[in-house]
Amino acid sequence: MEQVILVDENDIEIGTMEKMEAHQKGLLHRAFSVLIFNSKGEMLLQQRSVEKYHSGGLWTNACCSHPRPGESIEDAGKRKLYQEMGFTCNLNYSHKFIYRVEFDNQLTEHEWDHVLIGFYDEVPNINLNEAKSWKYESLQAIRSDAIQNPDKYTSWFKIILSHPELLKRQLLNEL
Repeated sequence: MEQVILVDENDIEIGTMEKMEAHQKGLLHRAFSVLIFNSKGEMLLQQRSVEKYHSGGLWTNACCSHPRPGESIEDAGKRKLYQEMGFTCNLNYSHKFIYRVEFDNQLTEHEWDHVLIGFYDEVPNINLNEAKSWKYESLQAIRSDAIQNPDKYTSWFKIILSHPELLKRQLLNEL
């Protein structure tokens, strides 16, 4: 069974719990979101598989998940990026935020989400069990569509998009 790292409001580890149990109880745990950009400044989006336990079929960042106990955020991001999108690249820590969202299926995402940013110019080789589709798109087009069609995007990705100054600063530091 997959374990998540339970944390307090300061992101200090306080224990572990089976992933689905943590989501059923809405307990705060550590997570990560990987953002991938190409040399044109476009972001890689993933359309989540409809088989996901929540937010199936929605568009989101390249990948997201939870670090395993004893695993660094960066190593977890690389592991999941390869598992879902079929490639690896260097990932740099950007920022973190806390959020809580309750879903219709009685699950709750209550996470300290650590955002990692990487660069990749090739075509991903997606795992169809994890991702239905993918595309590269400009941040401006993504933000505009997320405002016009919020139900097409995951809750955490809309939060990430609502802080463009963090993304812009990170991109400028990397170029």
